[in-house]
Amino acid sequence: MKLIAIIAAIILVAAGAYASVQLNQPKPINLQTSFEYPSPQPLAPFSLTDQRGNSFSNLNLQGKWSLFFIGYTSCPDVCPTTMGKLTSAYAGLNQVADVQVIFLSVDPQRDSTNKLQNYIKFFNPEFMAVTGEHKQLFPITRSLGFVYAMVGDGEDYQVDHSASFALVSPQGQKVAIIKPKSHSPGQLPQIKNSELIHDVNALIAKHSS
Repeated sequence: MKLIAIIAAIILVAAGAYASVQLNQPKPINLQTSFEYPSPQPLAPFSLTDQRGNSFSNLNLQGKWSLFFIGYTSCPDVCPTTMGKLTSAYAGLNQVADVQVIFLSVDPQRDSTNKLQNYIKFFNPEFMAVTGEHKQLFPITRSLGFVYAMVGDGEDYQVDHSASFALVSPQGQKVAIIKPKSHSPGQLPQIKNSELIHDVNALIAKHSS
């Protein structure tokens, strides 16, 4: 009888421990247009320059949520559309915590600090714009999950680039990629503001709890 009681006690303790672990597990969230990494991913060390000519590095990501996307100011369509969407979504993105929006220019030849500053002021002066030489850009763009390539010759070259966003935590780690998707057959993939706002706030709430 004593042996049975001991076994029963062990089972109860194990069951209690399992229940405690289960209760402490973060609840899954229903993301609408994002991929959440199983665990936050560290970013490669980087050193860039912002639109005011100041240094911008991993240290500038500490203590705040950051939403990155890449592009260039001469972009004829995707970038101005994205900037406009982000401007209209900005208040909604800040419901749970302050979010800094960072435009990462991958066209350092044409995007001077002055040009970046004017570009940002036109859309939202609270946004950040950063750039650097290609040797500085390649490690951080790869680390964020972005790709880009220069297309064409002469002054009118274009830049093919990712259209996703990367959400980075206050610890400077990549938490999720927010990706365009098609909502109906034949429609170009896009990120809807309502889905962007939902996912960013849900992810921030989850990782802040």
